[in-house]
Amino acid sequence: MIEQKTFGVISLGCDKNRVDAERLIALLEEKGAKRTGELSEAQILIVNTCAFLNAARKESIETVLDSASYKNGKLEKIVVTGCLPEKFIDELFPALTEADVFLGISDSDLLVEAIERSYTGERVNAVKKGRRKEGGRVLSTPLHYGYLKIADGCYNHCTYCLIPKIRGKYKSEPMEKLVEEASSLGGLAELILVAQDTTRYGEDLYGENRLVPLIRALTALENISSVRLLYCYPEAIDDKLIAEIKLNPKVVHYLDIPLQHSENRVLKLMNRRGSRESNLALLQKLRREIPDIAIRSTFIAGFPSETEEEVEGLLSFLEEAKLANCGFFAYSKEPDTPAFRMKGHLLQREKDRRVRLLYRRQKQIAKDFLSSFLGKEIEVLCDGINYERQCFVGRAYFQAPDIDGKVYFTGEKASQGSRYRVTIKRTNGYDLFGTVAED
Repeated sequence: MIEQKTFGVISLGCDKNRVDAERLIALLEEKGAKRTGELSEAQILIVNTCAFLNAARKESIETVLDSASYKNGKLEKIVVTGCLPEKFIDELFPALTEADVFLGISDSDLLVEAIERSYTGERVNAVKKGRRKEGGRVLSTPLHYGYLKIADGCYNHCTYCLIPKIRGKYKSEPMEKLVEEASSLGGLAELILVAQDTTRYGEDLYGENRLVPLIRALTALENISSVRLLYCYPEAIDDKLIAEIKLNPKVVHYLDIPLQHSENRVLKLMNRRGSRESNLALLQKLRREIPDIAIRSTFIAGFPSETEEEVEGLLSFLEEAKLANCGFFAYSKEPDTPAFRMKGHLLQREKDRRVRLLYRRQKQIAKDFLSSFLGKEIEVLCDGINYERQCFVGRAYFQAPDIDGKVYFTGEKASQGSRYRVTIKRTNGYDLFGTVAED
């Protein structure tokens, strides 16, 4: 039955979720189903959901409700999978009647069977009744870059975070499996390592941290041109990792370090291990050892009881840290987390105001950083063509896909996945604009 169907996939949330969706795509294609990028043409639609924040849960549910309109056309079945049913299936199954199948994050071995059961007229709740099926992946990114999820779950237990309640304890993937998976993804100009905390890799599985050996094994692969690291917790960035980034020519001089706040009292309430002083010392050390390193981070504004003085402290931290890029998020009051029960919750409009303050301060810092490249030649990985701007678009080493800016450039020709020397002419404070340099 499945082999006669077309299917579409909507994957919400993080790039770790994207990897899960790519495994589901491979499972269905192995059974002969045909994937379509036009959702109106799909007979089966998989919605891979996010449940990290209330806003993400709302988006996930609205996506399912919106997708149900396709049932007036060719759509026959909606499959809801991922974090939302994993955590909230008891509320979801009776309420979200638009969906035909529910699967958790580790129930992929039941995907085909559950869909076929739904064609008999049954609404299927298979959450936590299966396991992750071993198999391949079909990249949903442009074919010249891809993500490699090196671990799942988390044991940091930040007081605002639902991830341990959704995805469980930290669980590293065996190194040999990761190397095999990376080698199967084709020629990649960039392999991006992701996990809830990449810097803890191997501690649960091998009894010691094995991130550096993993990086060496991956960069030894001929099909991998470079490796980028995301989600590196500050307290676990040690001298070995810094040396590997510095000395391994295939490791991009870029780190994504989710700091979440700067002020010590708030960090303690968050159950974050670092401090303002240790985080600034780490940034200084990274720049001393790797002068051109680009560092991005994320911060939460409006955590319970956060004071105006602590907001000012965070603003001054940004001035000292001079990060290449940052994401700022208003604290989300999540049930089943310790922070939910804390005193001093702020009004949403006040949290939003603080987010705007932080973005305003970081905007000038990022603009100054980007302005340092004006008139210079930088290497740019071409991601394709931007038809709206009538030019090519790509990324420099300090730009990760989706979360950072881009480089828009003109030239006689450029191929997706190739690298070019681009002379930077201007910036709008977030993106760069230039032309391919003459050889």
